[in-house]
Amino acid sequence: MNTNNHQVTVYGAYGHTGRFVVAELRDRGFTPVLSGRDEDRLRALAAAHPGTEVRPATVDDPAALDRALAGAAAVINCAGPFATTAGPVVEAALRAGIPYLDVAAEIEANLDTFAHFADRARAAGAIVVPAMAFYGGLGDLLAGAVLDGATRADEVHIGYGLSSWHPTAGTRAAGAVSSQRRDGRRLRYRDGRLQYHDAEPATTTWDFPAPLGPRTVIAEFTMADVVTLPSHLDVGEVCTYMTTEAARDIAAPDTPAPAAVDARGRSGQTFAVDVRVHAGGTQRRAVARGQDIYAVTAPLVVEAVRRVLDGETRTVGVASAGEIFDPADFLRALSARGVLDVTR
Repeated sequence: MNTNNHQVTVYGAYGHTGRFVVAELRDRGFTPVLSGRDEDRLRALAAAHPGTEVRPATVDDPAALDRALAGAAAVINCAGPFATTAGPVVEAALRAGIPYLDVAAEIEANLDTFAHFADRARAAGAIVVPAMAFYGGLGDLLAGAVLDGATRADEVHIGYGLSSWHPTAGTRAAGAVSSQRRDGRRLRYRDGRLQYHDAEPATTTWDFPAPLGPRTVIAEFTMADVVTLPSHLDVGEVCTYMTTEAARDIAAPDTPAPAAVDARGRSGQTFAVDVRVHAGGTQRRAVARGQDIYAVTAPLVVEAVRRVLDGETRTVGVASAGEIFDPADFLRALSARGVLDVTR
């Protein structure tokens, strides 16, 4: 498909991740439409991207959202907290008859998207892809590539080897909303279901591939993978782990926001996502390495948009990355573009 003249509305375009998404869309030949609630910030961003259209909208104004999506081929929601924005923007996408994708890492917001829109989106033949991002989407793709078409696993363990985690203001706001919705409790996926609990977090050692090597990690540092993987896999346990350095960063109130170290605006953070799938008495593994968890979300979600608009999808309705796309082919495409280093 020739992507020229295919408009894609980016809601929350001026946010940290939104800016990466706008740049990636332009690089891939799409025409981004800039939307969000702050018109001044939208116009400042448009000045850096000549020719882009600005369409301000707030999530409590359905008519404005309809104008923001008018004529677009798809919408990407980058505006957190997604507990507030996802529902209204999905509704607008359904009214417009266009695909919706977001980059939500909020577990509860992603659960809401599946719970509230699965039946409607399927009946309409619409496509809604939540968590098409570093958290939720990438782990789901890696697990899917390992399973190679199988739909059952006993356990999936995902180690997040982050060199650091300098959170954006949006990450902090989303985390506060999630914590409030859980009443401060912790969450895990065990025995085939989500469980809230008050147990103290435990630490263990995770043997990441070089150059990270063995690192102390917090076990049950639960991320959006506990929503995306069980949404389409018969799996007993999904457990995610986080390096203690990154966990300390995200917990500290004075950790600064990400700072650019290259011309693309990426931070110096590096990561390895190590997925280990246990099924039928065997363990299989896939690892993705890269730079900057926020920046890498942009090629993930834009590649997803391209595949949706090209018809390279395997289902309709609300679906996570590992269900709607061919996981191995998707990861190969990102590797070929130098976005990720993937090994299996």
